[in-house]
Amino acid sequence: MAGPLTVPWMPPHDPGTPALSVVDMHTGGEPLRIVLAGCPEVVGPTLLAKRRYMRQHLDHVRRRLMFEPRGHRDMYGAVLVPSELPDAHLGVLFLNNEGYSSMCGHAVLALGRFALDFGLVPAPPSDAQEALVNIHCPCGLVAAFVECEGCRSRGPVRFHSVPAFVLATDFLVDVPGRGKVVVDIAYGGAFYAFVSAEKLGLDVCSAKMGDLVAAASAVTEAVKAQFKISHPDSEDLAFLYGTILTDGKDTYNEEPTTNICVFADEQVDRSPTGSGVTARIALQYHKGLLELNQTRAFKSSATGSVFTGKAVREAKCGDFKAVIVEVSGQAHYTGGKLD
Repeated sequence: MAGPLTVPWMPPHDPGTPALSVVDMHTGGEPLRIVLAGCPEVVGPTLLAKRRYMRQHLDHVRRRLMFEPRGHRDMYGAVLVPSELPDAHLGVLFLNNEGYSSMCGHAVLALGRFALDFGLVPAPPSDAQEALVNIHCPCGLVAAFVECEGCRSRGPVRFHSVPAFVLATDFLVDVPGRGKVVVDIAYGGAFYAFVSAEKLGLDVCSAKMGDLVAAASAVTEAVKAQFKISHPDSEDLAFLYGTILTDGKDTYNEEPTTNICVFADEQVDRSPTGSGVTARIALQYHKGLLELNQTRAFKSSATGSVFTGKAVREAKCGDFKAVIVEVSGQAHYTGGKLD
């Protein structure tokens, strides 16, 4: 019998098109493609400046990573860059099918595990149960806590968000073809409109995905046209990222509450949406429906995967009363050795 087949690490490729080396992961079913090598230098004195530079000069890299034949319309990506913050272990730019987001919770959960396993952070003490990974996202510094054994991750990760706050409650928006709808707008590193799917004549747990996407997209476009988004820290963060349709169960309950997030260019999040969970907890706390350190479970209607979250302390963002939110989930590798 012949010996094992030897396969080169990289297949032959056009030298005029630099090869991109990536690691694929997922959290709650939502993909994350992390660029290991091959991306041209992203120039800029700050992370937000780097985000602008990549949009203006390197968008071909995003398109190559996200779209077919290498990706698909719901692919999500991360480019690691140096951070100007002294406490950050790494900086990250988030990629989607439309452009560049300001925060991504499922990606932070995966990147925490990745950073520990690939030696991007100092090795934790041998008896440590968790390793700290400080990730500089476009929205600010996010602390991830990675369950570990020695220098290897185990899978579960939690993060503490940037200050999350409510921008508007009970805003009446005129949605073409659907009438007037009451929405809330909240920030969890990115801005989302929240509305119970029932108000749009849908059941978030059983409706066809195409119907949910169409309804959420209609709400997003209507809010963009009728409400001006602002952020106290930077205009780079002042945009509506998407709409999250919920089951309307905002009052605290030990049972999971279900939602679906449609963001960017009608991109569907397979996970419960980490930054969306952050914003939704801020919204529930703002309305007096949730207390500090009261944990809720959030389920994706797309996959059934679950994140948990809680408001851990009060904070401020400009003049807004805010909370720091802890979100927990399970990250997995999907390329190479699967787990």
